[in-house]
Amino acid sequence: MTITVLRPGLLSSFQDLGRCGAQHLGVPVGGAMDSRAHRLANIVAGNTDDEATLEITLAGPALRFDAPGCIALSGGQLGARLNGLPVPNNRPLVVRPGDTLDFAGRVSGLRTYMAWHGGIALPAVLGSRSTYLRGGFGGYEGRALKSGDVLTMQADMRGRDLDALERDLDRIEIYLPATLSGTPRDTIRVLPGAHTGLFTAASVKAFFNGDYRIRPESERMGYRLDGPVLELKSPTQLLSEATSFGSVQVPPDGNPIVLMADRQTTGGYAKIAHVASVDLPALAQRMPGDRLRFRETSLHEAQALDQQREQAFDTLFQGLAPLRRRLSNR
Repeated sequence: MTITVLRPGLLSSFQDLGRCGAQHLGVPVGGAMDSRAHRLANIVAGNTDDEATLEITLAGPALRFDAPGCIALSGGQLGARLNGLPVPNNRPLVVRPGDTLDFAGRVSGLRTYMAWHGGIALPAVLGSRSTYLRGGFGGYEGRALKSGDVLTMQADMRGRDLDALERDLDRIEIYLPATLSGTPRDTIRVLPGAHTGLFTAASVKAFFNGDYRIRPESERMGYRLDGPVLELKSPTQLLSEATSFGSVQVPPDGNPIVLMADRQTTGGYAKIAHVASVDLPALAQRMPGDRLRFRETSLHEAQALDQQREQAFDTLFQGLAPLRRRLSNR
């Protein structure tokens, strides 16, 4: 019940919903950059949304299946192919021994998430199987995949009638509501933060009305932005405090940084805003060099959008109960 990594891709690492409860130890939360796509891939593969998925960045791996299984892909369109033929996102895909999955090249987005029915056998570290690359732990040996790695599928589908299973899964209709569709966004909704008032009025106006470009050195820890330079009203010393996914901090050079999944646990730079959680997946799919703008939103709107998303996930999960029953052979 194994999969062999023929080529590792640019950066392929296992992620789940994060390593919560260890920030006081200096351990970042981490987890999937695009939690929407991560959860979708899991649900479509017949899992709960906390199973570890393979986060594939820009250039995908080549994988050979040495045993039968069921997979699902979600997120960016990176040209996924099964035995040389294109395969869709957000559909359960039956794979057979000897099948090869690879990626022809980016069409849109930056990150694709691959889920296996039943998941991959990985040890939990501090309650999570997410890979923390800087710390060298979690996921598969604490690192990105390498050629020759062998992954173990936890679900045993040997002896199943794969042709009948494939026909049954093809008949299951999957409807994604608009809030889960992953439509690209150039405008990212943000909430003002406790430090917004420390910035000059001109800087606040520039932040909400200017164009920013994602710099090449952006990665899982943070997205560095080029655009209007932001200034404080006066030099201010702030006590370090806990950071969060989506905080927009401004270092002394005035160029904002959006903190992402592998952010540091604490920071003392002033934060001009916080990205609404519903838009973090859209930001995670943006490429270095892409341009974006920020739009101010209210806490009420952000909470309502988040609630709509959670309701959509719940509806989708409940609606795919027949898929889970079929995959579990009940």
